[in-house]
This record gives sequence, structure tokens and C-alpha cells, in this order.
Amino acid sequence: MARRQIVTWNSEETIACGREIGARLKAPVLILLSGELGAGKTTLTKGIVSGFGAAPEDEVTSPTFTLVHKYGQGVPVYHVDLYRVEDARDFSTLGIEDIFREDAVVLIEWAEKFALPSDWSVFRIHLEHVSPDARRVTIEEGGDARKDV
Repeated sequence: MARRQIVTWNSEETIACGREIGARLKAPVLILLSGELGAGKTTLTKGIVSGFGAAPEDEVTSPTFTLVHKYGQGVPVYHVDLYRVEDARDFSTLGIEDIFREDAVVLIEWAEKFALPSDWSVFRIHLEHVSPDARRVTIEEGGDARKDV
């Protein structure tokens, strides 16, 4: 499993980091995002979606209340936020299993809350504060989505 760390000093650098990741993606792929509230998961996602070519950064917003956003006209990109999903019954209503039947890019915030039904290629990305302005982005490529995040 390949692993690397990047420190970003502002939201523009976090978005740029995401653009680099997005430009390298080949569907189907699952991106598991973890980190505390405000760590930059949605900011990084803006860059990933843009770098993949699915939508401009300013169209990417947090799906905290809608739970799932879909971007792109060709290969779809799904942005899922499990923060408010309480239990397995709520999780099952999201249609995640249907999404995994598509050739897609799926980004899931708070993915550690549930086991995911996929054997796709996986990126695990953890964001953490290292100072008031800086974020450490740890990227692990490879592995199995059905294992704990």
C-alpha cells in the first residue's frame, strides 16, 4: 500500500492537492475521507471533483444534510457524507449498493462509521490540523474498503 503525506497551509493548497488526486483517478474508485470536523474533507473534495473533471470547485458543496451529491455528465462522481447517518437502517436508505454497480468515483466522508460493500480500488485520505492554518493530508492508496478505516 503506497502512502504519502502532504502539508497544506490554506484552502487553496488543499484544493490543489485534491486536484492532483482527482487528475490521477480511474473509475471505479472509492475514496474514504476521515478527519475531525473542520479538517478540510469537503475542501479537498472540491479539488478532487474538479481535478477529475466532473464539476467546477465552486459547484461542490458539503452533502451534510442531503447526504449524497452527484457530479458529472460522463463517469459520475458521488460525494457522500455519513456524519448524520445514525444506524445501518439509515445507511441502507442511501442507495450506496446501487452506486457500486456503476463505473463511478465515490468519495465518502465519515466512512469509518460503516462497513462498505465494495471491492473497488481504494484511497484512504485522513486530514488533520497541525496548526491553526495547516492541515496534514495522509493518502494511502490500495487496500480493501471492507476493512476498518
